[in-house]
Amino acid sequence: MNKITQLFNIKYPIIQAGMIWASGYKLASAVSNAGGLGIIGAGSMYPDVLREHIKKCKAATNNPFAVNVPMLYPNIEEIMQIIVEEGVKIVFTSAGNPKTWTTFLKEKGITVVHVVSSVKFALKAQEAGVDAVVAEGFEAGGHNGREETTTFILIPMVKEKISIPLIAAGGIATGRGMLAAMVLGADGVQVGSRFIATPEASSHQAFKEMILDLEDGDTHLTLKELAPVRLIKNKFYNDLMALYAKGATTDDLKTLLGRARAKRGMFEGDLVEGELEVGQIAGLIRQIKPAAEIVSEMITEYNNAKQEIALM
Repeated sequence: MNKITQLFNIKYPIIQAGMIWASGYKLASAVSNAGGLGIIGAGSMYPDVLREHIKKCKAATNNPFAVNVPMLYPNIEEIMQIIVEEGVKIVFTSAGNPKTWTTFLKEKGITVVHVVSSVKFALKAQEAGVDAVVAEGFEAGGHNGREETTTFILIPMVKEKISIPLIAAGGIATGRGMLAAMVLGADGVQVGSRFIATPEASSHQAFKEMILDLEDGDTHLTLKELAPVRLIKNKFYNDLMALYAKGATTDDLKTLLGRARAKRGMFEGDLVEGELEVGQIAGLIRQIKPAAEIVSEMITEYNNAKQEIALM
């Protein structure tokens, strides 16, 4: 029995990442219904919106699903209260100290997973009592590590040091990528960018279509002074680079970023002035297809690749 399928009571060790402006109840329930673990991304939701998505997700699937909570967001007390009140069984925490909420959640019988970008943080998460960690390489979109450690390097290093289940993230969108992560020591994989290009993702159609045209080198990890994000190289990104070239301060960066820049890009579809976050693996994404199809294809490819290797 796989440690991750056992921990979450799911069919396949595939977890859909809780991405801002993409991971609403439609995507989460579709992945959970397909045998993976769907995650609602609370990072872009007001508390009452999150409650609504949890209720709708419960109605749309009988299978387990989770909520991802980036701890650098406001209203966190209210968000945690809603999670408890609505009976959510699995919580993924990220962007913060795992000690802050792990005990509270565990006391409520909730399974806790923390997202990390280094061996040091993986050990801290284990110490805090989490049930598993997601180790995310710098290929990933969204918030990731300042150290720029790739998934290929990070997974075996974390595996060597921890005893709890390990989920690999960053640059995984195929069954072959999944097999590679498992060979390196992961018990399961978390997939983000691939699930943006689905009908069920709540991101704007124009953003989904833009992802299909990306090649290697079209994204860049930046904004490390605030919270590192991997951005598509559009006009907003170029403005950001011009600001860096002038020796930008943290305040300058905050001013350019302003409010709701990510919403403007990923949710409202402003591909010029919006902040567009996606992983390097976008260069391999060529089609918008249903989440269930992606899960099924990944499992088929994973099994086929496993057989090919066995014959070598």
